[in-house]
Amino acid sequence: MLSVNKKTSLYIFLSAVFLTNALVAEVIGVKIFSVETLLGVPPAQLPLFGDFVLDFNLTAGAVIWPFVFITSDIINEYFGVKGVRRISFLTAGFIAYAFVVIYAVTGLPPAQFWLDVNAKDPVGNAININNAFGMIFRQGMGIILGSLTAFLVAQILDATVFQALKRITGSRKIWLRATGSTLVSQLIDSFVVLTIAFYLFGNWSWAQVMAVATVNYIYKFITAVALTPLLYLSHYLIDRYLGPEHAKELANEASMPAVM
Repeated sequence: MLSVNKKTSLYIFLSAVFLTNALVAEVIGVKIFSVETLLGVPPAQLPLFGDFVLDFNLTAGAVIWPFVFITSDIINEYFGVKGVRRISFLTAGFIAYAFVVIYAVTGLPPAQFWLDVNAKDPVGNAININNAFGMIFRQGMGIILGSLTAFLVAQILDATVFQALKRITGSRKIWLRATGSTLVSQLIDSFVVLTIAFYLFGNWSWAQVMAVATVNYIYKFITAVALTPLLYLSHYLIDRYLGPEHAKELANEASMPAVM
C-alpha cells in the first residue's frame, strides 16, 4: 500500500504550488506589459474585429498562469477531479480573502512620515505613495468577480476534460490530455474574465474584449505547450518519490469517477 504520509505530503506540496501561483497571479495582474517592448520589436498594430488595432499587451499575471494549469494537470493525474475541485475552491476562497484584506488596508490612514520619506521617486518627481499603493493593489469589483468566476469555471472544465481524455489514452500520451484540457479550459478563462471585468462592468467594446482575449489565449496555450517537458519531469520526479507501482496505483485511483 502507498504510504498515507507520502500521498498527503505530495498533495499538500502540489496544492501549495497551485495556490501560491494563482494568488500571486491575481495580485500582480493589474499590470499590463508590452511584449513588443520586452522583445525590442515595433508594435504589431494588427487590425482585428473591425477598427480595433491590436498590440501584444498582456497582464503580468499571465506570465505565471501556465504554471497554475500545469500544476492542476499534475494534481488531476494523481488525485483526480475531486482533488482539483477541492484545491480550486479553496484557492478561490483565499483569493477572495486576499482582496478583502487589500481593500481594508488600502483604506487605512497613512502615517505622515511614510508619506514624507516616499514623497519623491528615484529621479525626483513628486508622488503620493498612498495613492500609488491603492492604485497598484486595489482592483475593481468587476475584475475580481470576473477573475474568480473564470478561474473556477476553467479549473472544473480543465479537470473534467483531462479525465475524459485520460479514459481514452490510459497512462499514455500525457501531453495530449494536458494540452487538450488546457486548449478548452483556457479558451473559457481568457474570454470569461475579460467579458465580465471589462465589458459587463467596464467600458470596453466587444471588439476590444475579443482581440485582447485572443492574444491572452494564444499566449497561454503556446506557453502550456512549451512547458510540456516540465510536465514529464514532474511525473518522473513524483514516480521516483512514490515508487513506480505506488504512483501507478494512485493514478488509477484518480481515474475513478468523482463523487459529487
